Amino acid sequence: MTDVTATADAALHDPDAQRKIANRLRRAHGQLAAVIAAVESDAACRDVVQQLSAVSKALDRAGFLVISTALKECLADPQAEGGSNPEELEKLFLSLA
Repeated sequence: MTDVTATADAALHDPDAQRKIANRLRRAHGQLAAVIAAVESDAACRDVVQQLSAVSKALDRAGFLVISTALKECLADPQAEGGSNPEELEKLFLSLA
């Protein structure tokens, strides 16, 4: 299991966080479908860029939620087996920044 997968697994143990992450990803999925439809219908550049921006923000928020949930779990139980260490979480956070 990769470090990123282990961190994602930690976030997915929290049912509330899992629901929030899934909702954000569904939102991004819908927005991406709107981008594709806009491109295929030859929509205005402004509309396409606005939708792309919305997709990007939705994905970023989902990623930050995964990391913040893992960080909370790491702080609550730093010795948890399969958990993430602070350096790994920092690296993941910076990969989204």
